[in-house]
Amino acid sequence: MSKKQKQPRAGVIPMGEQFSYYLGGFGQGMMYGIMSSFILDFYINVARLNVVFVLLLSLLSRVWDAINDPIMGIVVDRANPKRGKLRSYLFYLPLPIALLTILMFWVPGLSPDKLMIYAAATYVLWEGIYTAADIPYWSLPNAMTPHEAERGRVVSVSRIANGIGSALPSALIMVLSAVLARVLQDPAQVETTKFMVTAIVCAGLGFVCYAQTPFKVKERVPLPKTDSQKGSLKLVLKCKPLMMTVLMGILSGGRYMFQAAAPHVARYAFYFGDFQAMLGMRPADRSIALQDSYAKIYGVMQIAVAGGMFVSMVITPLLYKKFSYKQLLIGSCAVGGVSSLATWLIGYGSFYAIIPLLLLSAIPVGVINVVSFPMVGDSLDYMEWKTGRRENGLGSACQSFVSKLANGVATTSIAAVYLLLNLDVNSLVADSGANLASVSAEMIPSVRTGFFSLVSLVPAISLLVCIVPVLFYDLTGKKKEQVMRELAERRAQEAEG
Repeated sequence: MSKKQKQPRAGVIPMGEQFSYYLGGFGQGMMYGIMSSFILDFYINVARLNVVFVLLLSLLSRVWDAINDPIMGIVVDRANPKRGKLRSYLFYLPLPIALLTILMFWVPGLSPDKLMIYAAATYVLWEGIYTAADIPYWSLPNAMTPHEAERGRVVSVSRIANGIGSALPSALIMVLSAVLARVLQDPAQVETTKFMVTAIVCAGLGFVCYAQTPFKVKERVPLPKTDSQKGSLKLVLKCKPLMMTVLMGILSGGRYMFQAAAPHVARYAFYFGDFQAMLGMRPADRSIALQDSYAKIYGVMQIAVAGGMFVSMVITPLLYKKFSYKQLLIGSCAVGGVSSLATWLIGYGSFYAIIPLLLLSAIPVGVINVVSFPMVGDSLDYMEWKTGRRENGLGSACQSFVSKLANGVATTSIAAVYLLLNLDVNSLVADSGANLASVSAEMIPSVRTGFFSLVSLVPAISLLVCIVPVLFYDLTGKKKEQVMRELAERRAQEAEG
């Protein structure tokens, strides 16, 4: 049998193997979801860490990502482990990620200074190890199949599974907020318990799903086993389609606000029920009322955002035959940006009036989550077509860095709002419901406006601005067809030779 005959045909990935890959994305999403959506709320409102420290930790971790992500990308490209160029990392890294996920949401009995050191150590370690697994995981479709359409489908479905996994921590937090308030007398214990239980469930189930992936997935496309080559980073920076995708991801970072800022909006911008009556309640009843309000507001917001996001994630792959990635991004971001702007104009006076707009605003969240990864794959194809080299690991590192940078900007912005509003969480009396009462006069308008802007004005600006680099993404239509056709012919000739 010739080498050409051994090359995989279209549709070569068995369904069982695809399911294994999707299950890995689901598990990874659970562990990433609790960290990205709740770590800031946990640090500030539960662990009571200094807000300035949290802000600096978020900023410095982005510097760490800027160093760690490209280094890991280069390692993936250059190293050739025996158990697979990409799969090898996934045999060992899911377990420490799961353990660190639990440790991040644990409040040990330490002094404030030592608690900050503990938080910084667990946070930075989690970020570094997560990256070491994330880059090879999302690079795997490039090795599973050489076919652009099949690769795009596998990545898209895995992104959907990843999104579902990342939504489960929110559902757990919502349920536990209401349930634990009726079981535990101490409001502070309610807060610490709901986060610890959620972390244990997400880490445990996430590990089981994530860790099985390397045992099932196969690397069919032999990626080049290269020694160290110079100019890798320069090669990536000169790849225009990849850089436009990266810039789009950075500028669209405001989309993370819908999930990252929701817990803070639920605490400080809205209240379900009679606010004045709540202030006159006994502490135990007030705690239940506050947790019920938090659960309802947060739950309704997350259902709306998840609805828009998941519907668009499911529909987007079905639209690939009619619309290019570029068209899908421009259209969805325009809809989301205008809807978010309308949310800001309506204001926080009528909670239910903004829910349909939140649903529409979340449409580009799903589209970007699905489309950006196959865009990176296409950009790497373009790089290989144009230069003869393909930096899979470094290209995926760009995507990983962009996702974490955008999420980090969201986290930093939320911490900045606490500082700008001079909202001292440490001075709030947890067992008296002061987290609402102290900012009242039915809650100070500036506080409500500040937090509300995080899920309205900030995403609006971000989603509209991110359209600009998409306009310069030209790997579409006949140009894309030419690249894919000539690259396939070149690979076939190399296989024959």
